[in-house]
Amino acid sequence: MKCKINKNAAKVLKEMLGKPEAEGKMIRVYVTHMHGDHAHYDIRLDTPTENDEIVKTDKDIDILLDKNEGFLDGVWLQYFYVPKEEFVITNPSKEHHHHH
Repeated sequence: MKCKINKNAAKVLKEMLGKPEAEGKMIRVYVTHMHGDHAHYDIRLDTPTENDEIVKTDKDIDILLDKNEGFLDGVWLQYFYVPKEEFVITNPSKEHHHHH
């Protein structure tokens, strides 16, 4: 499976992972809603399960993805500061996105 994150997202995710409540946990991207041909995504701190693939990114952050969920393969996490601070999680191979 593949996952990309931009530089801003890496900075914010590293801050999340540095907090005490994140100890022993990783960043998980997951599907919140399915609408037939597309999905909506979100992130949370979590621990790996037997259904997960730990995907290494080029920003030195490992991301948990459920290997049974095809809509997660190719997901792209971006963080933007304008017009407001927010994560934008897209899957270019599926051509749909969700703002977090």
